[in-house]
Formats: sequence, structure tokens, C-alpha cells
Amino acid sequence: MVILGKLKFLSRSFAALSSAPLRICIVGSAPAGFYTAEKLLKAHEGVEVDILDRLPTPFGLVRSGVAPDHPETKVVINQFSRVAQNERCSFYGNISLGSSISLVELREMYNAVVLSYGAESDRSIGIHGEDLAGIHAAREIVWWYNGHQDCRNLTPDLKSSDTAVILGQGNVALDVARVLLRPTTELARTDIACHALAALEGSSIRRVFLVGRRGPVQAAWTAKELREILGIKDLDIHIQQADLVTTPADEIEMKNNRIRKRVYELLSKAANPGTSPLCNQRELHFVFFHRPEKFLELDDKSGHLAGVRLEKTILKGDDGQMKQVAVGTGVYEDISCGIALKSIDHKSLAIDGLPFDNHKGIVPNIGGCVLANVSQDESKCDTGLYVCGWLKRGPTGNIGTNLYCAEETASMTLARLFKEGVIIPPDTPGCVRVMGNPRPLMTSA
Repeated sequence: MVILGKLKFLSRSFAALSSAPLRICIVGSAPAGFYTAEKLLKAHEGVEVDILDRLPTPFGLVRSGVAPDHPETKVVINQFSRVAQNERCSFYGNISLGSSISLVELREMYNAVVLSYGAESDRSIGIHGEDLAGIHAAREIVWWYNGHQDCRNLTPDLKSSDTAVILGQGNVALDVARVLLRPTTELARTDIACHALAALEGSSIRRVFLVGRRGPVQAAWTAKELREILGIKDLDIHIQQADLVTTPADEIEMKNNRIRKRVYELLSKAANPGTSPLCNQRELHFVFFHRPEKFLELDDKSGHLAGVRLEKTILKGDDGQMKQVAVGTGVYEDISCGIALKSIDHKSLAIDGLPFDNHKGIVPNIGGCVLANVSQDESKCDTGLYVCGWLKRGPTGNIGTNLYCAEETASMTLARLFKEGVIIPPDTPGCVRVMGNPRPLMTSA
């Protein structure tokens, strides 16, 4: 285990800490958590921050969610390490909110608690056969090839069929498709987990279908991610020309969004490669305007996946409507496969004592300050409880998005503490006075 400065890794125990002028706890050590810590420490020299995480190691999705062939994205760990080395910042691993310690207990110990533990569950598609063997959340595969402790024993079926189906057309879906299709000689030069590399070296997967219910204009990936997978050597790209026909509503979407326009241009170019496919080439199929209707089981009733039945869709919506809705047509087709990955959406988990909007999958908040329910205004904000990251805004954005999200939450946290008199503005620079004296963390078994 690498020790980053004064980073502390404890196994379900707390060390006794001395009382601090202003003590703030951040639950979750992913980018949202570390960016929030950085902003708080820079904004007020009287602040001390404790970062807790259920894992023994910090950095969350930077460590376990970024594809191993994207080392440049992980460079931000260096910045977070400097935050952790700050003498007013401490990290405690192996601490699960709700089991190791309750939210009520944390609130008694700190002037404020910021929750940024992300979205560690997956939404169910809600179709027949979803419990068949061979079906996984794409998140689980990402954690598997990154060596996340929750998925280290996962055994995805990469041998019974040459075909994988990925449901969803966002960056996570592209990441998983790229890892499945990229030559293992290239993956071996990355920090991919050894068990995943060994499994991929013996993989029979040669065809990957990326399925989306809407069209190429509405695909949620970025141009950078798309360009990278299209650039894999000796990869045969399949895109139906009919899917590239645009409507007036599509043209409006592309006019208002440069990323969508660039994605559409890349797909249009890839659909006309100008070269003939080679024998035994790996294939990537972009399947637009289809949604999953049911998962198919093998005839032997073994409970294993045999394929996915898709329903053809069309888009409905006014020309000025930004989000066109996919509607089923009653026309179906089947794709045989041995593994299917759901890359539909993540969802956050509610905990005792925390208000939660189950429909949106977020904690009701204004600027990061937690509300008792969605109908309240800022005057009803809870001065001691805040959220950041996916728990605050839903599972959207990238690592950089969390920077602005954290800045807002950190500013709101300090502003509310000042407003409520928890912090009295200093009379002179560098001076801080605090109303009350929060109880320090005590050693517990």
C-alpha cells in the first residue's frame, strides 16, 4: 500500500483527534470529495477536513472507474495527493457510513458534514430475463478490470460466445467496448488488473454491439472517446446508413450542441471507411433506434443468457424540442450473445436520516445545502449537512464537472456557517473564532 504523505488508513477504527477550530467531514474520497476538501482548505485557514471512505484506498472513480488505457486522466490523483498531504486534512479508509458510523453520530462530531459518496448502484431495466447469468452492469466490468475490491471475484463469460451486447451509448459503454476489443498486447502495457488481462487474453469476443434507443445525434458519448475507439487498429465498424438520416429536430440539436454535431460527423465518416473488412477482424456494431425488450434464455433452461430481443424505435418530439423521445414500433429483432452489459444509468443510495428523492436519485438540495424535501426553499437548508457530486446532481458529467460542483458546495457550506454564526468573521486576517466546540472523534471498535 502506498502511503501518501500523512494519509491514514484505518481498519474500522478511529484514532482520537484533537479539537479543531472548524471541523468538516467529507464522506467519499472520489473527485467530488477531494475537490470539496481542496476548496474548503483554501477558503479558510481555520478549517480542518476529515475524508472518510468505505474503501481502504482513496480517489474513488479515478482509481476504479477510469479505463486502464487512459493514464492521462488519472494524473489528477497527483493533485488530490497534495490535498491529502495538507496538515489540516486526514483520510480514513474502511469506514462505511451507516454501518461503521451513523450520519447522526457524524453530525454530532463535526460543524458540517458533506456527503459525496457517489452513485454505487445501478438502475434496473425492468425487462424479462434480467436475472439470467451472463448479464452484468457495465459498472461491474469497469470495477473488475480496474481491480476494485467489490468485483475482484467477478467472472464475466467471455468464452461461450463471440458476441457481447452493451445496452447504452455513453462514455462508460464506449470504455467497456474498447477494452473488450483492444488487442491485449496493448492492454498489457496499462495498469489493468492482472486477473482481467488474463481473462481477456483467453476471450472469444470478436463482435460488440453498442445499442441505443435513440439516434446518433442523441448518443451521450464525447467526440474524444468516440474518436479513440474508431481508431483501434483492424477494427471493422458497422453503422447502418439509414440511421444517419437526420430530421429537422436533429439539425436543431446539432446546431445547439457542437459536441453532438462532431459526434455525428465522426460516425458519418466511419460509416464510409472506403476499405474492405479483413478476415477474422474484430467488429464494432453501432445499433441505433433500438431498445431492449427482453433477455433470451438458452434452450436448455440453464438460466444462462442466449441473446437480447430488441424493439425498433422512432423518435417523437417537436422540431424545437431539445430531447426527442424514443417510442417503440412493435418491430423486433434478436441478437445472440453470451454476455450483455447494462450501461443505462447509475443511482445513489439513500441512508438513514438523509432525505432522498427516489425519482431523481439525488438528495434534495440548493447549491449543495440539503433540504428536508424537494418543495422547500433555501431558508429551510440544513446548516450542518451538504452534498456534492452525483449525490447532489445525479450521475452526469465527468471528473472536471466535479470541480465546479465542489466549488459551489464549499462556498455554500462556509456561507451558511457564517450566516448561522457557527463561524464569527475574524477581526484580523488569520484570526478565527468558532461558536461551540465540536466533540472529537473517539476511538471505537
